[in-house]
Amino acid sequence: MDSTRLTPTAVAADPELADWRVLLGRLSTRFATGSFVTGARLVAAITEIAEELDHHPDLDLRYPHLTVTTVSHDVGHLTGRDRELARRVSAAARSMDVSAVPAEVSTLEVALDVTDADRVRPFWAAVLGLQAGADGDLADPAGRIAPLWFQQMDEPRTARNRFHLDITVPHDVAEQRVADALAAGGTLVSDERAPSWWVLADAEGNEVCVCTWQDREDF
Repeated sequence: MDSTRLTPTAVAADPELADWRVLLGRLSTRFATGSFVTGARLVAAITEIAEELDHHPDLDLRYPHLTVTTVSHDVGHLTGRDRELARRVSAAARSMDVSAVPAEVSTLEVALDVTDADRVRPFWAAVLGLQAGADGDLADPAGRIAPLWFQQMDEPRTARNRFHLDITVPHDVAEQRVADALAAGGTLVSDERAPSWWVLADAEGNEVCVCTWQDREDF
């Protein structure tokens, strides 16, 4: 199968991937199944496709939707295999009159500002039951708990919170998400790195970054 690297820019420009969005290096979408039975039927169809292609996505079936995520695990990034799988999954959903709602998908990360990541990482891995990857970030092998990454600080941070959240959203909904958060009482801390990310804060100064893949092709 096609192992050519698939970039976020290529995904965004591909009409056959209109149902899908790139979140932290993965292709993701959600299908509005409307019922658990329809969702189970779509899961069965996806299972057949995955077995045929020998390429298996992550499926999260809820009432009333199904979230699908895929990446080529053996190489650690998106490839033509993910494109073919996504294209076939979308076709199966259309055949069941199930609509995709990709604007609803997002991925949450937690960031901790540290001066010595190696010193604190074992504690957080143990207390949260996470595993360290090659980059030092901590992740849940089952994909149920938000990953934790460590932001290197030159000096201890005392004036601001050391924890913040990173919410990665589809690139075409990010500006509206920022606008909604500001309208809900938030403040803009920085848009210097937009559209890669915006830094926002609530009324008490607690921070969150609204992130996309744009200008960050590695994501």
